[in-house]
Amino acid sequence: MPAADTIVALSTPAGESAIAVIRLSGPACAELAAQIMGRTKALRPRYAHFGNYIDASGAIVDDCVFTYFELGKSFTGEAMLEIAPHGNPLIVQKIMEDLFARGCRPAEPGEFTRTAFLNGKMDLSQAEAVSDLIRARSDRSIEVAQRQLHGSVGRKMSELTDRLLSVMAHLEAYIDFPEEDLPSEDQDGPASDLRKLVVEVSDLIDTQHYTALLHEGIKTLIIGEPNVGKSSLINMLTGSDRSIVSDIPGTTRDYISAFLMVGPWRIEILDTAGLHEAGDAIEQIGINHTIEQAETADFFLLVLDAASPSPTLPESLLARMTAKNTIVMENKIDLPNATDHRGFMPEFKHARVSLQDHEGVQSFRQLWIDSIESGLQQPSSDGVVVNARHASALGEARDALELAAQKMKDEDLSELIASDLRAAVDSIGKVVGK
Repeated sequence: MPAADTIVALSTPAGESAIAVIRLSGPACAELAAQIMGRTKALRPRYAHFGNYIDASGAIVDDCVFTYFELGKSFTGEAMLEIAPHGNPLIVQKIMEDLFARGCRPAEPGEFTRTAFLNGKMDLSQAEAVSDLIRARSDRSIEVAQRQLHGSVGRKMSELTDRLLSVMAHLEAYIDFPEEDLPSEDQDGPASDLRKLVVEVSDLIDTQHYTALLHEGIKTLIIGEPNVGKSSLINMLTGSDRSIVSDIPGTTRDYISAFLMVGPWRIEILDTAGLHEAGDAIEQIGINHTIEQAETADFFLLVLDAASPSPTLPESLLARMTAKNTIVMENKIDLPNATDHRGFMPEFKHARVSLQDHEGVQSFRQLWIDSIESGLQQPSSDGVVVNARHASALGEARDALELAAQKMKDEDLSELIASDLRAAVDSIGKVVGK
Protein backbone atom coordinates (compact mmCIF):
# COMPACT_ATOMS: atom_id res chain seq x y z
CA MET A 1 0.00 0.00 0.00
CA PRO A 2 1.30 3.52 -0.65
CA ALA A 3 3.11 5.46 2.08
CA ALA A 4 0.62 8.27 1.49
CA ASP A 5 -1.77 6.26 3.66
CA THR A 6 0.66 6.67 6.56
CA ILE A 7 0.36 9.72 8.80
CA VAL A 8 3.08 11.35 10.89
CA ALA A 9 3.11 13.96 13.66
CA LEU A 10 5.37 15.31 16.37
CA SER A 11 3.91 14.06 19.66
CA THR A 12 6.04 16.18 21.98
CA PRO A 13 5.75 19.98 22.28
CA ALA A 14 7.69 22.12 19.84
CA GLY A 15 10.98 23.49 21.18
CA GLU A 16 14.17 22.13 22.70
CA SER A 17 14.09 19.04 24.89
CA ALA A 18 16.26 16.06 25.77
CA ILE A 19 14.16 13.69 23.65
CA ALA A 20 11.42 14.24 21.07
CA VAL A 21 8.85 11.68 19.93
CA ILE A 22 7.63 11.40 16.33
CA ARG A 23 4.74 9.00 15.69
CA LEU A 24 3.68 7.32 12.47
CA SER A 25 0.52 5.31 11.86
CA GLY A 26 -0.34 3.38 8.73
CA PRO A 27 0.53 0.42 6.51
CA ALA A 28 3.99 1.64 5.51
CA CYS A 29 5.43 1.73 9.06
CA ALA A 30 7.26 -1.61 8.93
CA GLU A 31 8.77 -0.88 5.52
CA LEU A 32 9.77 2.66 6.52
CA ALA A 33 11.46 1.40 9.71
CA ALA A 34 13.60 -1.00 7.67
CA GLN A 35 14.53 1.69 5.13
CA ILE A 36 15.33 4.34 7.73
CA MET A 37 17.50 2.04 9.86
CA GLY A 38 19.12 0.28 6.90
CA ARG A 39 17.89 -3.10 8.10
CA THR A 40 16.91 -6.20 6.18
CA LYS A 41 15.19 -7.78 9.19
CA ALA A 42 11.89 -6.44 10.51
CA LEU A 43 11.77 -4.76 13.92
CA ARG A 44 10.52 -6.87 16.80
CA PRO A 45 7.15 -5.41 17.85
CA ARG A 46 6.94 -3.52 21.17
CA TYR A 47 10.71 -3.50 21.70
CA ALA A 48 12.92 -0.42 21.70
CA HIS A 49 15.64 -0.55 19.04
CA PHE A 50 18.59 1.84 19.05
CA GLY A 51 19.98 2.85 15.67
CA ASN A 52 20.79 5.60 13.21
CA TYR A 53 18.16 7.55 11.32
CA ILE A 54 19.36 7.42 7.70
CA ASP A 55 17.59 9.85 5.38
CA ALA A 56 16.67 9.20 1.74
CA SER A 57 20.06 10.52 0.57
CA GLY A 58 21.93 8.07 2.79
CA ALA A 59 23.07 10.64 5.39
CA ILE A 60 22.83 9.92 9.13
CA VAL A 61 20.52 12.46 10.75
CA ASP A 62 20.69 11.35 14.40
CA ASP A 63 20.89 8.44 16.84
CA CYS A 64 17.31 7.41 17.63
CA VAL A 65 15.23 4.87 19.48
CA PHE A 66 12.67 3.11 17.27
CA THR A 67 9.61 1.25 18.58
CA TYR A 68 7.32 -0.66 16.23
CA PHE A 69 3.72 -1.69 16.98
CA GLU A 70 2.08 -4.25 14.71
CA LEU A 71 -1.35 -4.04 13.10
CA GLY A 72 -4.20 -4.44 15.60
CA LYS A 73 -1.98 -4.06 18.66
CA SER A 74 -1.34 -0.31 18.72
CA PHE A 75 -3.10 2.81 19.97
CA THR A 76 -4.69 3.47 16.57
CA GLY A 77 -5.26 -0.16 15.62
CA GLU A 78 -2.99 0.31 12.60
CA ALA A 79 0.72 -0.46 12.37
CA MET A 80 2.61 2.29 14.21
CA LEU A 81 6.20 3.45 14.51
CA GLU A 82 7.58 5.76 17.19
CA ILE A 83 10.89 7.52 16.54
CA ALA A 84 12.66 9.19 19.48
CA PRO A 85 15.52 11.46 18.34
CA HIS A 86 17.28 14.11 20.39
CA GLY A 87 14.97 17.06 21.05
CA ASN A 88 16.81 19.54 18.84
CA PRO A 89 14.15 21.32 16.73
CA LEU A 90 16.47 21.24 13.68
CA ILE A 91 16.90 17.45 13.95
CA VAL A 92 13.14 17.00 14.34
CA GLN A 93 12.51 19.18 11.30
CA LYS A 94 14.98 17.18 9.18
CA ILE A 95 13.33 13.88 10.15
CA MET A 96 9.82 15.20 9.48
CA GLU A 97 10.85 16.55 6.07
CA ASP A 98 12.46 13.22 5.19
CA LEU A 99 9.32 11.31 6.16
CA PHE A 100 7.21 13.62 4.01
CA ALA A 101 9.63 13.06 1.12
CA ARG A 102 9.17 9.31 1.57
CA GLY A 103 5.40 9.70 1.03
CA CYS A 104 3.99 10.17 4.53
CA ARG A 105 1.51 12.94 5.12
CA PRO A 106 1.05 15.25 8.13
CA ALA A 107 -1.61 14.04 10.54
CA GLU A 108 -4.62 16.28 10.98
CA PRO A 109 -5.37 17.56 14.50
CA GLY A 110 -6.70 14.64 16.55
CA GLU A 111 -6.32 12.17 13.68
CA PHE A 112 -4.48 9.55 15.75
CA THR A 113 -7.31 9.49 18.29
CA ARG A 114 -9.94 9.58 15.55
CA THR A 115 -8.31 6.59 13.86
CA ALA A 116 -8.30 4.71 17.18
CA PHE A 117 -12.04 5.41 17.54
CA LEU A 118 -12.85 4.36 13.97
CA ASN A 119 -10.88 1.14 14.43
CA GLY A 120 -12.76 0.30 17.62
CA LYS A 121 -9.81 0.79 19.97
CA MET A 122 -11.84 3.22 22.10
CA ASP A 123 -15.36 4.60 22.26
CA LEU A 124 -16.29 8.23 21.63
CA SER A 125 -16.26 9.16 25.33
CA GLN A 126 -12.71 7.81 25.65
CA ALA A 127 -11.62 9.77 22.57
CA GLU A 128 -12.99 12.93 24.18
CA ALA A 129 -11.16 12.06 27.40
CA VAL A 130 -7.81 12.23 25.57
CA SER A 131 -8.42 15.93 24.93
CA ASP A 132 -9.72 16.44 28.47
CA LEU A 133 -6.58 14.85 29.92
CA ILE A 134 -4.31 17.08 27.82
CA ARG A 135 -6.22 20.21 28.89
CA ALA A 136 -6.66 19.26 32.56
CA ARG A 137 -5.49 22.00 34.94
CA SER A 138 -6.21 20.46 38.34
CA ASP A 139 -5.80 17.18 40.20
CA ARG A 140 -9.54 16.59 40.15
CA SER A 141 -9.86 17.18 36.39
CA ILE A 142 -6.94 14.81 35.71
CA GLU A 143 -8.57 12.20 37.93
CA VAL A 144 -11.91 12.43 36.08
CA ALA A 145 -10.27 12.44 32.63
CA GLN A 146 -8.24 9.33 33.48
CA ARG A 147 -11.36 7.49 34.66
CA GLN A 148 -13.12 8.36 31.41
CA LEU A 149 -10.07 7.37 29.36
CA HIS A 150 -10.22 3.96 31.04
CA GLY A 151 -13.87 3.57 30.04
CA SER A 152 -15.94 4.68 33.05
CA VAL A 153 -18.56 6.40 30.86
CA GLY A 154 -18.69 3.52 28.39
CA ARG A 155 -19.18 0.96 31.15
CA LYS A 156 -22.00 2.99 32.69
CA MET A 157 -23.72 3.36 29.31
CA SER A 158 -23.41 -0.40 28.74
CA GLU A 159 -24.95 -1.08 32.14
CA LEU A 160 -27.87 1.27 31.46
CA THR A 161 -28.37 -0.23 28.00
CA ASP A 162 -28.38 -3.80 29.33
CA ARG A 163 -31.00 -2.95 31.94
CA LEU A 164 -33.11 -1.15 29.36
CA LEU A 165 -32.86 -4.06 26.94
CA SER A 166 -34.05 -6.36 29.70
CA VAL A 167 -37.21 -4.23 30.07
CA MET A 168 -37.67 -4.25 26.30
CA ALA A 169 -37.28 -8.03 26.15
CA HIS A 170 -40.02 -8.40 28.77
CA LEU A 171 -42.44 -6.26 26.75
CA GLU A 172 -41.54 -7.48 23.27
CA ALA A 173 -42.01 -11.10 24.25
CA TYR A 174 -45.74 -10.40 24.39
CA ILE A 175 -45.60 -8.50 21.09
CA ASP A 176 -43.68 -11.16 19.12
CA PHE A 177 -45.28 -14.27 20.63
CA PRO A 178 -48.89 -13.36 21.50
CA GLU A 179 -50.10 -16.93 20.96
CA GLU A 180 -47.47 -18.57 23.16
CA ASP A 181 -48.23 -19.84 26.65
CA LEU A 182 -46.60 -16.87 28.44
CA PRO A 183 -47.35 -15.69 31.98
CA SER A 184 -49.96 -12.93 32.19
CA GLU A 185 -48.46 -9.55 31.24
CA ASP A 186 -47.40 -7.75 34.42
CA GLN A 187 -46.01 -4.24 33.92
CA ASP A 188 -45.34 -3.48 37.58
CA GLY A 189 -41.78 -4.84 37.34
CA PRO A 190 -40.83 -2.94 34.14
CA ALA A 191 -42.48 0.23 35.47
CA SER A 192 -40.32 0.10 38.62
CA ASP A 193 -37.19 -0.55 36.51
CA LEU A 194 -38.03 2.43 34.28
CA ARG A 195 -38.45 4.76 37.25
CA LYS A 196 -35.02 3.74 38.55
CA LEU A 197 -33.47 4.30 35.12
CA VAL A 198 -35.00 7.79 34.88
CA VAL A 199 -33.53 8.72 38.27
CA GLU A 200 -30.06 7.41 37.36
CA VAL A 201 -30.03 9.14 33.98
CA SER A 202 -31.12 12.40 35.64
CA ASP A 203 -28.31 12.09 38.20
CA LEU A 204 -25.81 11.61 35.39
CA ILE A 205 -27.09 14.69 33.56
CA ASP A 206 -26.64 16.74 36.74
CA THR A 207 -22.89 15.93 36.81
CA GLN A 208 -22.49 18.17 33.74
CA HIS A 209 -22.14 21.15 36.10
CA TYR A 210 -19.30 19.36 37.89
CA THR A 211 -17.51 18.91 34.56
CA ALA A 212 -17.74 22.64 33.86
CA LEU A 213 -16.24 23.42 37.27
CA LEU A 214 -13.33 21.05 36.58
CA HIS A 215 -12.47 22.56 33.21
CA GLU A 216 -13.24 26.23 33.77
CA GLY A 217 -12.40 26.50 37.48
CA ILE A 218 -14.61 27.26 40.46
CA LYS A 219 -15.62 30.89 40.03
CA THR A 220 -15.09 32.52 43.42
CA LEU A 221 -16.02 36.12 44.23
CA ILE A 222 -14.28 38.14 46.93
CA ILE A 223 -16.93 40.57 48.14
CA GLY A 224 -17.27 43.10 50.93
CA GLU A 225 -17.19 46.79 51.78
CA PRO A 226 -14.23 49.01 50.79
CA ASN A 227 -10.97 48.70 52.77
CA VAL A 228 -11.80 45.39 54.46
CA GLY A 229 -8.87 43.58 52.79
CA LYS A 230 -10.31 42.14 49.58
CA SER A 231 -7.35 43.20 47.44
CA SER A 232 -4.91 42.04 50.11
CA LEU A 233 -6.62 38.65 50.06
CA ILE A 234 -6.28 38.11 46.31
CA ASN A 235 -2.65 39.27 46.47
CA MET A 236 -1.96 36.81 49.30
CA LEU A 237 -3.67 33.94 47.48
CA THR A 238 -1.93 34.53 44.15
CA GLY A 239 1.43 35.42 45.69
CA SER A 240 1.71 38.64 43.68
CA ASP A 241 0.52 42.24 43.66
CA ARG A 242 -2.42 41.36 41.44
CA SER A 243 -4.65 44.06 42.90
CA ILE A 244 -3.82 47.58 44.13
CA VAL A 245 -3.96 47.94 47.92
CA SER A 246 -4.87 51.41 49.21
CA ASP A 247 -6.57 53.08 52.17
CA ILE A 248 -8.61 55.17 49.72
CA PRO A 249 -12.19 53.80 49.45
CA GLY A 250 -13.20 52.74 45.95
CA THR A 251 -9.66 51.98 44.71
CA THR A 252 -10.88 48.78 43.04
CA ARG A 253 -13.49 49.99 40.55
CA ASP A 254 -13.94 46.82 38.54
CA TYR A 255 -13.32 43.13 39.11
CA ILE A 256 -9.82 41.67 38.75
CA SER A 257 -9.49 37.94 38.05
CA ALA A 258 -6.74 35.36 38.46
CA PHE A 259 -6.42 31.56 38.52
CA LEU A 260 -4.89 29.56 41.36
CA MET A 261 -4.92 26.09 42.89
CA VAL A 262 -6.58 25.42 46.22
CA GLY A 263 -5.80 21.84 47.15
CA PRO A 264 -6.81 19.72 44.13
CA TRP A 265 -9.17 22.39 42.76
CA ARG A 266 -8.63 25.04 40.10
CA ILE A 267 -10.09 28.37 41.22
CA GLU A 268 -10.96 31.46 39.20
CA ILE A 269 -10.82 34.17 41.87
CA LEU A 270 -12.25 37.65 41.31
CA ASP A 271 -11.50 40.72 43.41
CA THR A 272 -14.57 42.95 43.10
CA ALA A 273 -15.41 46.57 43.74
CA GLY A 274 -16.36 47.40 47.33
CA LEU A 275 -20.07 47.32 48.13
CA HIS A 276 -21.12 50.73 49.48
CA GLU A 277 -22.81 53.95 48.44
CA ALA A 278 -20.92 54.89 45.27
CA GLY A 279 -19.15 58.23 45.12
CA ASP A 280 -19.37 58.62 41.33
CA ALA A 281 -20.84 56.99 38.24
CA ILE A 282 -17.71 54.98 37.39
CA GLU A 283 -17.57 53.50 40.88
CA GLN A 284 -21.27 52.59 40.63
CA ILE A 285 -20.60 50.72 37.39
CA GLY A 286 -17.95 48.66 39.21
CA ILE A 287 -20.42 47.82 41.99
CA ASN A 288 -23.01 46.82 39.38
CA HIS A 289 -20.44 44.52 37.79
CA THR A 290 -19.89 42.87 41.18
CA ILE A 291 -23.59 42.07 41.47
CA GLU A 292 -23.67 40.80 37.87
CA GLN A 293 -20.70 38.49 38.50
CA ALA A 294 -22.48 37.09 41.55
CA GLU A 295 -25.19 35.67 39.27
CA THR A 296 -22.74 33.14 37.81
CA ALA A 297 -20.42 32.66 40.82
CA ASP A 298 -19.93 29.21 42.35
CA PHE A 299 -18.43 30.37 45.65
CA PHE A 300 -18.18 33.55 47.75
CA LEU A 301 -15.59 34.86 50.16
CA LEU A 302 -17.30 37.61 52.14
CA VAL A 303 -14.60 39.74 53.77
CA LEU A 304 -15.47 42.05 56.65
CA ASP A 305 -13.47 44.28 58.99
CA ALA A 306 -13.44 42.73 62.46
CA ALA A 307 -12.94 46.21 63.95
CA SER A 308 -16.00 47.69 62.22
CA PRO A 309 -19.76 47.06 62.31
CA SER A 310 -21.10 44.13 60.27
CA PRO A 311 -21.91 45.07 56.66
CA THR A 312 -25.28 45.42 54.97
CA LEU A 313 -25.44 43.45 51.71
CA PRO A 314 -27.76 43.88 48.68
CA GLU A 315 -30.70 41.48 48.61
CA SER A 316 -29.76 40.28 45.12
CA LEU A 317 -26.38 39.18 46.48
CA LEU A 318 -27.79 37.52 49.58
CA ALA A 319 -30.11 35.47 47.38
CA ARG A 320 -27.08 33.78 45.78
CA MET A 321 -25.18 33.11 49.01
CA THR A 322 -25.76 29.98 51.08
CA ALA A 323 -24.08 28.23 53.99
CA LYS A 324 -22.59 25.78 51.46
CA ASN A 325 -21.09 28.26 49.00
CA THR A 326 -19.89 31.08 51.27
CA ILE A 327 -17.20 31.67 53.88
CA VAL A 328 -17.31 34.83 56.01
CA MET A 329 -13.75 36.08 56.55
CA GLU A 330 -13.33 38.27 59.61
CA ASN A 331 -10.15 40.16 58.72
CA LYS A 332 -7.98 42.49 60.84
CA ILE A 333 -8.35 40.45 64.04
CA ASP A 334 -4.92 41.84 65.04
CA LEU A 335 -6.44 45.29 65.69
CA PRO A 336 -7.06 46.09 69.39
CA ASN A 337 -10.72 47.00 68.81
CA ALA A 338 -11.50 43.85 66.77
CA THR A 339 -14.61 41.95 67.86
CA ASP A 340 -16.11 38.54 67.15
CA HIS A 341 -18.65 38.68 64.28
CA ARG A 342 -19.83 35.07 64.37
CA GLY A 343 -23.27 36.33 65.32
CA PHE A 344 -23.45 37.91 61.82
CA MET A 345 -24.86 35.33 59.39
CA PRO A 346 -24.37 32.63 62.06
CA GLU A 347 -25.40 29.76 59.80
CA PHE A 348 -22.38 30.49 57.55
CA LYS A 349 -18.81 29.26 58.12
CA HIS A 350 -16.55 31.93 59.63
CA ALA A 351 -12.77 32.29 59.40
CA ARG A 352 -10.98 34.79 61.65
CA VAL A 353 -7.77 36.02 60.03
CA SER A 354 -5.23 38.79 59.89
CA LEU A 355 -4.04 39.11 56.31
CA GLN A 356 -1.32 41.50 57.44
CA ASP A 357 0.17 39.08 60.00
CA HIS A 358 -0.94 35.91 58.12
CA GLU A 359 -2.68 34.76 61.27
CA GLY A 360 -5.37 32.12 60.68
CA VAL A 361 -4.58 31.88 56.95
CA GLN A 362 -3.75 28.15 56.96
CA SER A 363 -6.93 27.33 58.87
CA PHE A 364 -8.90 29.40 56.35
CA ARG A 365 -7.35 27.50 53.41
CA GLN A 366 -8.34 24.15 54.91
CA LEU A 367 -11.85 25.42 55.64
CA TRP A 368 -12.08 26.55 52.02
CA ILE A 369 -11.04 23.14 50.68
CA ASP A 370 -13.47 21.38 53.03
CA SER A 371 -16.27 23.73 51.96
CA ILE A 372 -15.64 23.04 48.28
CA GLU A 373 -15.55 19.29 48.84
CA SER A 374 -18.79 19.26 50.84
CA GLY A 375 -20.68 21.99 49.00
CA LEU A 376 -20.19 21.05 45.36
CA GLN A 377 -22.34 18.48 43.64
CA GLN A 378 -19.91 15.65 43.03
CA PRO A 379 -20.48 12.42 41.13
CA SER A 380 -21.76 9.32 42.91
CA SER A 381 -19.54 6.45 43.96
CA ASP A 382 -19.19 5.12 40.41
CA GLY A 383 -17.35 8.35 39.55
CA VAL A 384 -19.00 8.91 36.16
CA VAL A 385 -19.06 12.54 35.00
CA VAL A 386 -20.64 13.68 31.74
CA ASN A 387 -19.93 16.62 29.46
CA ALA A 388 -22.40 18.81 27.56
CA ARG A 389 -22.64 16.43 24.59
CA HIS A 390 -23.24 13.44 26.84
CA ALA A 391 -25.86 15.39 28.80
CA SER A 392 -27.71 16.31 25.61
CA ALA A 393 -27.90 12.67 24.48
CA LEU A 394 -28.90 11.51 27.95
CA GLY A 395 -31.57 14.21 28.04
CA GLU A 396 -33.12 12.67 24.93
CA ALA A 397 -32.94 9.25 26.57
CA ARG A 398 -34.62 10.54 29.74
CA ASP A 399 -37.44 12.12 27.73
CA ALA A 400 -38.05 8.83 25.93
CA LEU A 401 -37.98 6.87 29.21
CA GLU A 402 -40.42 9.25 30.86
CA LEU A 403 -42.73 8.97 27.86
CA ALA A 404 -42.54 5.18 28.01
CA ALA A 405 -43.23 5.20 31.75
CA GLN A 406 -46.29 7.41 31.25
CA LYS A 407 -47.62 5.14 28.49
CA MET A 408 -47.04 2.15 30.73
CA LYS A 409 -49.02 3.87 33.49
CA ASP A 410 -51.82 4.65 31.03
CA GLU A 411 -51.74 0.99 29.88
CA ASP A 412 -51.05 1.91 26.27
CA LEU A 413 -50.10 -0.70 23.71
CA SER A 414 -46.82 -2.49 24.42
CA GLU A 415 -45.70 -1.74 20.84
CA LEU A 416 -45.80 2.01 21.56
CA ILE A 417 -43.89 1.62 24.83
CA ALA A 418 -41.25 -0.54 23.15
CA SER A 419 -40.78 2.13 20.46
CA ASP A 420 -39.94 4.74 23.10
CA LEU A 421 -37.55 2.34 24.81
CA ARG A 422 -35.72 1.72 21.53
CA ALA A 423 -35.37 5.51 21.12
CA ALA A 424 -33.85 5.67 24.61
CA VAL A 425 -31.35 2.93 23.72
CA ASP A 426 -30.33 4.85 20.58
CA SER A 427 -29.82 8.07 22.57
CA ILE A 428 -27.68 6.34 25.20
CA GLY A 429 -25.63 4.87 22.35
CA LYS A 430 -24.84 8.38 21.10
CA VAL A 431 -22.76 8.99 24.24
CA VAL A 432 -20.20 6.37 23.20
CA GLY A 433 -20.63 6.81 19.45
CA LYS A 434 -22.77 3.76 18.72
